[in-house]
Amino acid sequence: MHFELLDLRLLLAIADAGSLSKAAQRFPIALSAASNRLRKFEQSCGIEIFARSADGMTPTPAGRFILERAARVASEVEQLKDTVRDLRGERRVTVRLAGTTVAISTFLPEAVGRFLAEHPEVDLQLLEHGSPEVLQAVRSGEVALGIMDGNAVGDAVMSLPFRSDRLVLVVADGHALAGRTSIRLRDALEYAFICLPAKRAMQRFIESMASGSGRPLKIRVRASSFDAIAQLVAREAGIAMLPETAAARFAKEMPVRIVALDEPWAIRELRVCFADLATLSPHAERLLGYLGPHG
Repeated sequence: MHFELLDLRLLLAIADAGSLSKAAQRFPIALSAASNRLRKFEQSCGIEIFARSADGMTPTPAGRFILERAARVASEVEQLKDTVRDLRGERRVTVRLAGTTVAISTFLPEAVGRFLAEHPEVDLQLLEHGSPEVLQAVRSGEVALGIMDGNAVGDAVMSLPFRSDRLVLVVADGHALAGRTSIRLRDALEYAFICLPAKRAMQRFIESMASGSGRPLKIRVRASSFDAIAQLVAREAGIAMLPETAAARFAKEMPVRIVALDEPWAIRELRVCFADLATLSPHAERLLGYLGPHG
């Protein structure tokens, strides 16, 4: 006795739709062809798979048994296809990673670039959060990996060093602070700032530090990226706080200068964290190898 996979899938579609015509539309296949296939299958088996009525088609007791086996066969075929796609590197795999603004905007492009080039089957979903939210996302399993401030990493997750950076002020060449080598934040708060959007994790942190220093930031304008902020600073629209890695690049390209922040919180050690190495997917574990300090 010979069975075709198409016939098994047609049986399952009829059972799901409760109608031969609806099942034929889903395939799609001509109604006459679907009817002919069902008739030949039932004749070959010598079993009536479906009971026909004005309300539609329902499986007979014997038909339910056959449908159960057909579903198993169809599932095994799909699993076999997935295995072949994995072996050929064709199946799409999604890895979710959460990170702080500094991590995502400054360090991650370089760190994950080689990984994505060498693993074309992987789609990487990046979520930008503050460090507490990153920690919660990792602990809850929402993401496989997180990159956050090392001071916020708790005992509930495992972590490895990622990168180190610090926040600095960026001012125009002709600004009153351009001659300073370092400054306390409270002494810079009399000047207008150019900031990221209020919802960005790094901006929330900066504004909380300003409030802790005794007064809120004087926000003149908000820009969507570090590059746009630096361009506005260069045009003397205000000063800004940026990661030193990005600020150093802008200082080579634009008429801006870097002023160090004399604040302990300005130094940022970033760590990559995960709930448990044993539960990471193979691709997430491979990505972790690229995110180390020497990845």
